[in-house]
Amino acid sequence: MHTQVAIIGAGPAGLLLSHLLHLNGIASVILESRSRNDIEATIRAGVLEQGTMDILLESGVGARMQSEGVVHHGIELAFGGRRHRIDLSELTGRAITVYAQHEVIKDLVAARLAADGKILFEVSDVSLHDLQGESPSVHYTHQGEPARLLADFVIGCDGFHGIARPSMPQHLRQDFQRSYPFGWFGILVDAPPSSEELIYAQHQRGFALVSTRSLTVQRLYFQCDPKDDVKHWSDDRIWSELNTRLECADGWALKEGKIFQKSIIGMRSFVSTPMQHGRLYLAGDAAHIVPPTGAKGLNLAVSDVRLLARGFEQFYKKGSQELLAGYTETALKRVWRAEHFSWWMTSMLHTFADASPFQQQLQRAELEYVVSSRAAATALAENYVGLPL
Repeated sequence: MHTQVAIIGAGPAGLLLSHLLHLNGIASVILESRSRNDIEATIRAGVLEQGTMDILLESGVGARMQSEGVVHHGIELAFGGRRHRIDLSELTGRAITVYAQHEVIKDLVAARLAADGKILFEVSDVSLHDLQGESPSVHYTHQGEPARLLADFVIGCDGFHGIARPSMPQHLRQDFQRSYPFGWFGILVDAPPSSEELIYAQHQRGFALVSTRSLTVQRLYFQCDPKDDVKHWSDDRIWSELNTRLECADGWALKEGKIFQKSIIGMRSFVSTPMQHGRLYLAGDAAHIVPPTGAKGLNLAVSDVRLLARGFEQFYKKGSQELLAGYTETALKRVWRAEHFSWWMTSMLHTFADASPFQQQLQRAELEYVVSSRAAATALAENYVGLPL
C-alpha cells in the first residue's frame, strides 16, 4: 500500500492532520494500535483555546462542539477563602470551550470515515524504515497479517510512549524534562456543575480544580502523591478533602454526587527537539508534554498539525519545502511559550512539600498580584485562551 503521508496514531493530532490533508487533496493513512472503541471511550480533559475552536469550525468538524460544548468567558482563582474572577473575554476578546477530548476524537473519526479516509485500528509490531530517503516505509501487522505502507512522509502522532520519537537518531536528539513531585487525583461525578466556570484553588493542603464535562457530570481534581493508590481514597475521604481545599467565605459549596471514576495522573514537563529528521516529523505528545494546569496539551497538538498541514500543502501544490524545513523552529516557539505558562500556573497554584515559609509567602504574593493587577491578569488570560496562531 502507498500513500502520501503515513500517520502513526489516531489521537487528536493524527486525526486532525489527516482531515486537514484531505481537505487539501492530500492522501494519508492512519495506523492506530488501539480499537476505535478504545480511543473514543478514553475520557480526557478538553479545554479548547479560541484558535483550536476556530480550526475545528473552519474545517467542518466543529458543529457538535458548537452545540454541546460550553463556552467559558472567565476562570476563577481561589485562595485564602476567597474567589477571584479572571474575565478572559473582557481582557482578550476571546474565550475557551469546555469540550472533552474524546468527543473531539469521535467527531474526527466520523469525519474521516465519512470521507472514506483510511484508519487501520489494532495494528501491532509497527516499525519505521528508510526515513532518510524519499520513500520511507512503515512495517506493521494488521488482522494477523504482516504489511508494509510506503509513503512520502511519516508523522509520529503516537504520544509520549510511542515508537516515532525513539526512531529519531539518538545523537541528534535533545530532551528537556521536569517531573513534578505531585500528581492529580481525578474523579468523575454524577452531579450538575458546581460552578459556571473553572475554579483553580490554591490551599496549604494542595491544589484543587473544579471543572465540568456536561450538565450532569462534573470533573474534579486535587493534588496528591503520584505514588498513591485510588484504593486508599473512599468517597467520604475525597469529598472531605475537596471541601476543605475549596472552602470559601461567600458560602459557595461543591455539589456532591456519585463518583463513578477515580484515577491518578503524574505530572511532567517535556520537550524533545528537533521535531523532525529526514522524512519523519513529530506532533503532539510525541514531541512535548505539559502539566495539565495550563490546559495546553490538546491545543499544542492542534497547533503542530496546522503547521504540518500548511507545509504539506505548500510541498504538494508548489513544490516548496520551506515551511516543512522550518517546522521545528516555528513549532517550538509556541511549545516553549506553553511550557512556560503551564509551569508558571503549576508553580503558583500547587503546594510544594519542600517550600520554605519565605517561598510560601512569595507564592501568595504572586496570586494577590495576578488578581489585583489588570496587566498581570491580562498576561494570564492571553496565555490561557491561546495566543493567535
